[in-house]
Amino acid sequence: MRVVVAPDKFKGSATAQEVAAALAAGLRAVRPDLDIAELPVADGGDGTVAAALAAGFVPVGTTAEGPTGEPVRTTFGLRDSTAVIELADVCGLGRLPESGPAPLRASTYGVGQVMAAALDAGARTIVLGIGGSATTDGGAGMAQALGVGLTDGHGHDLARGGAALGRLAAIDRRGLDPRIAATRLLVASDVNNPLLGPSGAAAVFGPQKGASPDDVAVLDRALARWAALTRSVTGLDLSSTPGAGAAGGTGFAALAYLGAQLVPGAELMLDLIGFDGALAGAVLVITGEGSLDRQTLGGKAPVGVARAAGRRGVPVAVVAGRVELSPAELASSGFAAAYSLADIEPDPAASMARAGELLAAIGGLIAAQLT
Repeated sequence: MRVVVAPDKFKGSATAQEVAAALAAGLRAVRPDLDIAELPVADGGDGTVAAALAAGFVPVGTTAEGPTGEPVRTTFGLRDSTAVIELADVCGLGRLPESGPAPLRASTYGVGQVMAAALDAGARTIVLGIGGSATTDGGAGMAQALGVGLTDGHGHDLARGGAALGRLAAIDRRGLDPRIAATRLLVASDVNNPLLGPSGAAAVFGPQKGASPDDVAVLDRALARWAALTRSVTGLDLSSTPGAGAAGGTGFAALAYLGAQLVPGAELMLDLIGFDGALAGAVLVITGEGSLDRQTLGGKAPVGVARAAGRRGVPVAVVAGRVELSPAELASSGFAAAYSLADIEPDPAASMARAGELLAAIGGLIAAQLT
C-alpha cells in the first residue's frame, strides 16, 4: 500500500522535511509493509527551496544583499535549466538584522542578485517564491540589481527601499540584463492584492513589516510614483493588477520589467516537485501545516495537495498543530479526515516543543486505521 506524505512546514516548530519524516516514522512503526513516499511541499513562502531540494534539485550557494544591505548567504535550487529562488531567504523577515524592521528602506536588491546568479548558472526558467518578504519597495531593488537604472532629480542612483521611490525621477531600462528576455519567470504567489490603495501592498502588508500609519502613507505615495513612471516608460498600467502588491510590490516589478507570470504558489510547487506522478498507486495522501484555518482556504499548500489528489481520486488526511475549520469546511476543501496535535497535547508551547513525537503518534494512528 502506497502512502504519500506531503506536508508543509509547521512554522516555528518543524520544517516540512521534519514533519514528513516524523509522520512517516509513525506510519512505519505500525505498518512496516507500507510503501511511503515523503514529499515535503511549499506554497512559495518559507521552505520553497527546501521542498525543491528534497525533490532532487541541486543546491547552489551564493551571497547577496539582505533586506537592509548586509551580505547574506543564501541557496537556490537548480535542476537542468530550472532554478528555484526563495525571496524569504534573501530579504525576508527572518533576514532582518537585530535592529529590527526597516519598512521604509528594506529592499529586494538581493533577490535580483540571486536571479543573476541563477542565470550565470545556466537557468532559463526561474521559479521565484515571494512569500515572507520584509520589503515594500515595489520590487524596485530587484529591478535595479538586474540592470534597470533608477535615478533621482539630480541624476544620482536612487537609494534602496520603498520610501526612496518618492524621489524617483527617471527610469532607464536599457541596462536590463538581456538574458531576462529569454528567461521564463514564474512567480509563486497566492496574494491577489493590487499595488496601491487601501488593499494595496503598503496598507495591507506594511504593518506586518513594522510600518506605522505614517510609514504606510509614505510608502503608498512612493509606490504610486513608481507605478506612474513605470507606466510612462513601459506603457503598462499594472497598479491595479491582482497580485501586483505581492511581497511589498515585488509582483508589480516582476510583471512590468521581467515579463513574469504570477502563478498560484501551491499549484506551481506541486507541479515542480512531481506530485502528480507520486500519486500513482497511492491509497492515501497525508498533508498538513501548523494551523489549519481560514488562511488555509485561500490556497495554502494543504488545499493544493487536496485538490491535486482529489483529481486522481486519492483520499487526503490532513494533520495540523490546531484545526480551526469546521467539518463542512474540511470536507469542501477535499479533506477526508483531520488530525490535530492539540487533541493529544492541548498546551500550545508543549505541542510545539514535542511536535516530532506528536506527529509520529498521529502517523501511527493513521496507519492503524488503514485497511
